[in-house]
Amino acid sequence: MPKQKAPRKQLKSYKLKHINKTIQEGDAVLMRSSEAGKASYVARVEAIETDARGSNAKVRVRWYYRPEESIGGRRQFHGAKEVFLSDHLDFQSADTIEGKCKVHTFSSYTKLDSVGNDDFFCRFEYNSASGAFNPDRVAVFCKCEMPYNPDDLMVQCEECSEWFHPSCIGTTIEEAKKLDHFYCEECSPQEQDLQNSNSTSKHRDAKVNGKRNLEVTKPKNKHTKRPG
Repeated sequence: MPKQKAPRKQLKSYKLKHINKTIQEGDAVLMRSSEAGKASYVARVEAIETDARGSNAKVRVRWYYRPEESIGGRRQFHGAKEVFLSDHLDFQSADTIEGKCKVHTFSSYTKLDSVGNDDFFCRFEYNSASGAFNPDRVAVFCKCEMPYNPDDLMVQCEECSEWFHPSCIGTTIEEAKKLDHFYCEECSPQEQDLQNSNSTSKHRDAKVNGKRNLEVTKPKNKHTKRPG
């Protein structure tokens, strides 16, 4: 009779000797690409198993896709550290794991004081076969009606609380940072001319948003846009 393979052991955690880190189910990890010079893949560990001797560890992973790897490609509103949680599952050798990383929710990512090399964020789930996103609609902002990109600076109107890209209101990022007050054209054209011409470099009351400070859980704008 042919020799039967010994069953593999299911584990909740496993120490990777080559990086001296312990991984657990649910961890986000960076996995080495088979193509030289290509960025590491991002994945979520769904399960860990070893052979009967506790070696030859394998991980069942759910891949995160970068925007450029999706059917629709990278769009203007996609952040530099944005990834999509896909339905693509795979078994990989644990030896291909290069380290652990952190995939934040969209809201928590916008509140980070600084972003490290191993920080990413996810706001969509992605169907790798159809290219569909969940959710399929997100809030949009500014006159250009684009979803929020957390890497872009925006300035807020003090009257309607809407957010605008500097280029969409005819100014530069440098000038926007100097604004004491800002009123959009729809709220008060005359007030906008007066206040915007009075901008100074102190900007202690300026409603200017950097890439980590916008609260996105309750967007003022009620429009929606289909991503992808």
